[in-house]
Amino acid sequence: MLCKGFAPVIAPDSVVLILGSMPGELSLERQEYYGNPRNDFWRLLASLHGEDGVPNTYEERLKFAIDRKIALWDVLSSCEREGSLDANIREPDVNDFDALFAEYPSLSTVMFNGAASEKLFRKHAAHLTDHSRLRFIRLPSSSPANAMGWERKLAAWREAWREVPGRGDA
Repeated sequence: MLCKGFAPVIAPDSVVLILGSMPGELSLERQEYYGNPRNDFWRLLASLHGEDGVPNTYEERLKFAIDRKIALWDVLSSCEREGSLDANIREPDVNDFDALFAEYPSLSTVMFNGAASEKLFRKHAAHLTDHSRLRFIRLPSSSPANAMGWERKLAAWREAWREVPGRGDA
């Protein structure tokens, strides 16, 4: 099945870009980043910023991220995939990161939401990993397929977040 990703959620002052690989089936169906309620992404983001709960609506969630200078996108603009697993990705088409980083010079940190997004990025956009203004950090995947457990996942995200310039207070 052909999967088509979403446009980036980004503002001119965004400093962190969190990259997934390609939205899962439920996210694609809902047309929402991290739209599967079993995905820990929004809960992790809220917890990192001292919030007890996740914003209710998708629009509020996007505003929450943008207000904290966090942009969202995926490595792939499209691919062939059956189901939601990254292991099933075939025929990947990569987003235009050269254009994105040129248009948004305030971006300084790229955080990969899991090993698959990092692997895809490094395979298809390796020339950007040498870019002097960008820092690259891998997070444990927020996906429900990651059986790491909430406490360990949150601790790892907190530790990684401390590496983001100006964001060590989260």
